[in-house]
Amino acid sequence: MKTQDFDYYLPAELIAQFPAEQRTSSRLLYLDSINNQRQDTLFSNLPNYLRAGDVMVFNDTQVIKARLFGKKDSGGKVEVMVERVLDDRHVLAAIRASHAPKTDSKLLLANAIPVTVIARESEFYTLRFEHEWSIAELLECYGQLPLPPYIARPATAADESRYQTVYARNSGAVAAPTAGLHFDTGMMNQLHAMGVIIAYVTLHVGAGTFQPVRVENIADHIMHSETFHIPQATVDAIEQAKTTGGRILSVGTTSLRALEACASLHRGRLVAGYGDTQIFITPGYRFHVVERLLTNFHLPCSTLLMLVSAFSGMDNIQHAYQHAVTARYRFFSYGDAMLIEKNL
Repeated sequence: MKTQDFDYYLPAELIAQFPAEQRTSSRLLYLDSINNQRQDTLFSNLPNYLRAGDVMVFNDTQVIKARLFGKKDSGGKVEVMVERVLDDRHVLAAIRASHAPKTDSKLLLANAIPVTVIARESEFYTLRFEHEWSIAELLECYGQLPLPPYIARPATAADESRYQTVYARNSGAVAAPTAGLHFDTGMMNQLHAMGVIIAYVTLHVGAGTFQPVRVENIADHIMHSETFHIPQATVDAIEQAKTTGGRILSVGTTSLRALEACASLHRGRLVAGYGDTQIFITPGYRFHVVERLLTNFHLPCSTLLMLVSAFSGMDNIQHAYQHAVTARYRFFSYGDAMLIEKNL
């Protein structure tokens, strides 16, 4: 398949620059992929599409303040975007500078943090923070929230809460699992009271989620790596639902990638534990776990658009996105949502 097979026209004014006034006040497009039927509704009506015994799997990763500004020892300005915290002293990061820093060179970030460039592999650098504080403490004190590149404004204090899910608890992501941004504690409580089973996975979303596919043939694309954790309680909830008729709904593509990556490693079985994944889900992929997907609208020619095309069918997604543009839905991280039934 060609990357251009996943292109679509999107007016710039439909890219959401701010979140909805209330988390649950976004719009929701329901897509029945089996019957190719659509329904326009509100996110607050999501519980109407669920029943007791269904399992909803949320990604409980927490976004860190991953963006730091500083200078090289030569005086040139640098912007550092932490991709992954490796330990209390080392990170994997992308660096933006007029000239790429060399191995063993020094940086000073936020006018407070001495950093040594240890190594470079492809677009990422390994950096050592030469400071008595841990990296988690330094990022919290000196870092800035890394809003996506298509949000054309600086991060504000409001973003520190709104670009974070209400159930975030495991620090490590540099981008939010955005389908989860629509939930508030009231809706979480409502779902629980209905008998919907709430389960969690952790997948630390990397900045690579925003990287465009630069190859002509999608089979040549190399995915970024992300770490995930599947708790035993989540495995047990899903296995129980499979035996009692409950449906498995992934809240976001990140939850889906964690579940499917794990199952793909174990011949279709879900096994508790930790892992790294570079899973690239494209049309033709056979899903092992997830039956329903709640997600936002994704960038043209992106790996996430390819994923939802695999889940729903390319024609279904193309028609749904055309409808969303015509109906003036809001797109991307702070935009509206879709609930998709898997194309069997």
